[in-house]
Amino acid sequence: MSTNTLWVVLGPTAIGKTALGIQLAQKLNTEIISCDSRQFYKEMRIGTAVPSTEELESVPHHFMQHISIHQEYSVGCFEKESLKKLEELLQTKQHAVLVGGSGLYIDAVCKGLDKFPDIKPELREKIRTNYNNKGLAWLQQEVQKNDPEYYQIVDTQNAYRLLRCLEVCLQSRKTFTSFRKQKTNTRPFNIKYIGLQMPREELYLRINQRVDSMMKEGLLEEAKALLPHQHLNALQTVGYRELFAHLNGEHTLEKAVELIKQNTRRFAKRQLTWLKKYENAKWFDSGKEAIKKFNKINKSSSYHAAAPHHP
Repeated sequence: MSTNTLWVVLGPTAIGKTALGIQLAQKLNTEIISCDSRQFYKEMRIGTAVPSTEELESVPHHFMQHISIHQEYSVGCFEKESLKKLEELLQTKQHAVLVGGSGLYIDAVCKGLDKFPDIKPELREKIRTNYNNKGLAWLQQEVQKNDPEYYQIVDTQNAYRLLRCLEVCLQSRKTFTSFRKQKTNTRPFNIKYIGLQMPREELYLRINQRVDSMMKEGLLEEAKALLPHQHLNALQTVGYRELFAHLNGEHTLEKAVELIKQNTRRFAKRQLTWLKKYENAKWFDSGKEAIKKFNKINKSSSYHAAAPHHP
């Protein structure tokens, strides 16, 4: 059995995964695989909370701002490239650290991608025509009707994800969720999950404070520069959508900032739902507590802890 271990740092947005991941990587003398699909894009720095220059220099990071918003990049591409990078790292190091809040991408690395049915072109065209004519509210309603379980965890503002779900549901006459519960692929390394949790009210306060900090750092200016490309899939992201709407005259800047906070809190709530499935994770109330108890975790070949409780 392999003695190499991938440490996966879990948790909702704004909870402190970056700091914990860096501390773990330094303690293990290793490098970080970034698994935040919003931080892949080099043009999106402030709105995706990319780590500071000092943080990035403290430990080597991979898959951080490595592609452009103009490039096509799928979860399949990430799975292939990240596994290749892990193979390289684990030839000389015993450990690697994966940090991120994108559940689909975490599962791609740790479990592999599910096999989905091929979609007939005429069905895809019909669905997209309906979406173009009837709008996002129609698409959300159809996904909720066809797969209520997936609707609880998906970013309901992300039309690309919703369209993909509806295609699979209508093509297969099964739920999208059923395809995401297939057999897990084995990996040539051990996997241990460390999660951060805190009371929901405290998390929401941190989210609000982070949004305020982003605005002070220049998020509005970043959004203005990206406005000509607002149609791209990479930019269908909380923090940018709301500011694009403001810049297009749909609402005030004050309203846009409030919507960013509101939609980020909703995103965090969906992340918390997703995280409940990691029943073999070890959950901590802070990164400091996690590091303090790390040696005990590291010595344990396996552990089973209760799923996180988020009041």
